[in-house]
Amino acid sequence: MRQTKVPMAAFNFKKWNTITGWITFAIALVTFSLTVEPTMSFWDCGEYIATSANLEIGHPPGAPLFQMLGAFFAMFATNASKIALMVNMMSVFSSAFTILLCFGP
Repeated sequence: MRQTKVPMAAFNFKKWNTITGWITFAIALVTFSLTVEPTMSFWDCGEYIATSANLEIGHPPGAPLFQMLGAFFAMFATNASKIALMVNMMSVFSSAFTILLCFGP
């Protein structure tokens, strides 16, 4: 059986890089979703969850983007006891998209 060689110029690295990026995004999203904290953790997490849910000002330097995105995700909480979970899910999605942008398109 004769092997045909594919020239390197014909190999679409951009396509495979994009596919690999989305696969790593999916793996990270599933992994982080399975290990997300349903309530608040130690240190500053409780403060960030509270300031995100109410759009208040946290301690300097604050984290305005985190708090705005957290407020958006907090709107999807079914009741007040799920706000912490939804803000933590915002961190899950943010981390997974960071991995996508590092390894993907």
